[in-house]
Amino acid sequence: QVQLVESGGGLVQAGGSLRLSCAASRRTVNSYAIGWFRQAPGKEREFVAAISWNDGTTSYADTMKGRFTISRDNAKNTVYLQMNSLKPEDTAVYYCARNTGSPYSSTWFKAFYYDYWGQGTQVTVSS
Repeated sequence: QVQLVESGGGLVQAGGSLRLSCAASRRTVNSYAIGWFRQAPGKEREFVAAISWNDGTTSYADTMKGRFTISRDNAKNTVYLQMNSLKPEDTAVYYCARNTGSPYSSTWFKAFYYDYWGQGTQVTVSS
């Protein structure tokens, strides 16, 4: 059974930090990458970052570089998203998802390549 469970969301003031976790089932580990996406009310889903289970290759949306860091703990089957210097515009539901469609990090921003998604965790940044 494929399962992805996000946690770590919450309410934080602008400039603060949060670390999101995505716990994956063993089967989910057999994928090219795990990605983080987010969706704010009234907006389209947006790619945040992705990481390869195998070699740790990462991919970031340009707007997230320098503030967000994605990492993994293979022993725990968990992917993390460290978010620093948060802004009100970072407010969204954050989802992790499994990429089984493409091994190329240059394509990981495409939601099309992700087949299983978690339920999401809410991040709210107050000004």
